Amino acid sequence: MSALGGKRILVTGAGSGIGRAAARLFADRGAELILVGRRLDALNETLEEAMHIALDHADDAAVVSFSVRCPALDGMFLNAGQLQLGSVESSPISTFDQMIAANLRGPWLLCHHLGPKLNHGASVVLSGSNIGLRAIPDSAAYSVAKAGVHMLAKVLALEWAPRKIRCNAIAPGPVHTAMVDARRHASPHADADLARLSEVNPLHRLGREQEVAALAAHLLSDESAWTTGCVIPIDGGADAVY
Repeated sequence: MSALGGKRILVTGAGSGIGRAAARLFADRGAELILVGRRLDALNETLEEAMHIALDHADDAAVVSFSVRCPALDGMFLNAGQLQLGSVESSPISTFDQMIAANLRGPWLLCHHLGPKLNHGASVVLSGSNIGLRAIPDSAAYSVAKAGVHMLAKVLALEWAPRKIRCNAIAPGPVHTAMVDARRHASPHADADLARLSEVNPLHRLGREQEVAALAAHLLSDESAWTTGCVIPIDGGADAVY
């Protein structure tokens, strides 16, 4: 049996980027998928044969409604999130509220309401960020929210340990996604912007969606059965040296 064979795994943010790459990889490794996102058409494009759920994960009532019909789970990859730039002083409170809702409240609600759906020995992976580990300019609200995600993983690892349920967070650096390409194409300095992003780690390149997906797959599999409560950077070494 393949690494995720026989496991039912929920993936949020599955309509694009890392979430889409992860869903496809998990399916290739034998998992049964429940894909969650805002747009059903995007989820269908990711993986036609999966169960598709259109959901705002920061909406408590919507998550409660979904939890009633959600089947038992062997794993969750809670990857959905949003990024808005700005400093503490320059960011309106609405930006702070949006970053907390999209990046921290959503995973909290899903873990709160779907925790009882997790089978004994399940595994949960939360998507944090390497700028939730180290501060950089103009990403204040996002960074604070992702730092909260990292602590959420540690708290859940402790709370769920009696049920042998593991919880870890991954902390990606800049990854080459369609969102990055869209930002580059909107910039008059696209090549310089890409070079700048690539230089923020010792390997001097952006990450690939499939590389982040592979780490999540490992943490969701029984191969990582003694790994819980960790925040694992996947950023080309940036966190290690800067």
